[in-house]
Amino acid sequence: MSNNISRLEILSNKSIPSPCYICEEERLTNNLNLMADVQARTGVDIILALKGFSMWSTFPLVSQYLKGATASSVWEAKLAKYEMGKEVHAYSPAYKQSDMDELIELCEHISFNSLRQWYTFKAQIVASNVSAGLRVNPENQEAETPLYDPCAPGSRLGILASQLEGADLSDIDGFHVHNLCECDSFATERTLNAIESKFGKYLPTLKWLNLGGGHLMTAKDYDIDHLVNTLNTFKQKYPNLRIIMEPGSAVAWQAGPLIAEVVDIVENEKAIAILDVSATAHMPDVLEMPYRPTINGAGKENEKAFKYKIGGNSCLAGDVIEEYSFDEPLKPGDRLIFEDMLHYTMVKTTFFNGVEHPSIGILDKEGNFKLVKSFNYEDFKNRLS
Repeated sequence: MSNNISRLEILSNKSIPSPCYICEEERLTNNLNLMADVQARTGVDIILALKGFSMWSTFPLVSQYLKGATASSVWEAKLAKYEMGKEVHAYSPAYKQSDMDELIELCEHISFNSLRQWYTFKAQIVASNVSAGLRVNPENQEAETPLYDPCAPGSRLGILASQLEGADLSDIDGFHVHNLCECDSFATERTLNAIESKFGKYLPTLKWLNLGGGHLMTAKDYDIDHLVNTLNTFKQKYPNLRIIMEPGSAVAWQAGPLIAEVVDIVENEKAIAILDVSATAHMPDVLEMPYRPTINGAGKENEKAFKYKIGGNSCLAGDVIEEYSFDEPLKPGDRLIFEDMLHYTMVKTTFFNGVEHPSIGILDKEGNFKLVKSFNYEDFKNRLS
């Protein structure tokens, strides 16, 4: 696509169903190229965190650039193994025996959240070809939203340095650290400093260090050179360590929108546009973080001439996405383009209220739209019993 106008014309075309998540191949490829450059300049390995982006129809493309994927469950591990076919790493707050029996057949790396879990499955792991790791907590808070802060006081995620004293780590190959959420390179630098401060005595004898996700390296203002220098400096100190990063948001950052349509306009003290999408069912982080998504062409509440509260199509009273303003009045049938809706959206959607679930499509580099998946009553029914 040659310019932004042609992109908007394509996305607004009524031949694209509404609602619909659309992955823009060109934007996704740009993100992957940037990550490939970071890998080449540092020697680190970047893998895809499926918890952030699991659109497996893109895995043939993603696998050309990234080393594999990381899973938080057996089902995600199967998706990585069978649809991507590269390295599979796993971490979960807790595993059942049935989980472990399957994961050791699917994964190259498995990280444990507690020493109790490690001791429970140690013999089984040692007898396998899986590389074992421990999730450790560097007690370095970087996430702005408490809901997403793994290092908050009392966190259930990760082993504290004090809890490792006296532990036998002879069969542990690596440490897994995850404390970032859409953070910059300076947060990564502070995290590495915290890891050295808390766990430095273990690093010379380990084989790998997984720095988790939250490295928002594809964001417009991210300092890539600083990240590269930070990683290379750390690698020079610990040449024995394979450094792994597993961003989720960064892979699909700004790589595609959610297309929605105005169904009705109601009046109750102010104008409210009711859409064919739901915040609670289709973009729950809008309510959970919370955050204000960008609607292409819309302004802040009083920036443009016509102001609307944006409402979802579920019966939840709070299914509302703040207020926006527009150059022209909205009317039923108008298309709205919610930008940057691929990461932590599709992976969190539900069939709440049985509302129509957004379709999934790909816009290729030539501007051709391909419908990848649509949903029907049977999909809703099969989630229930």
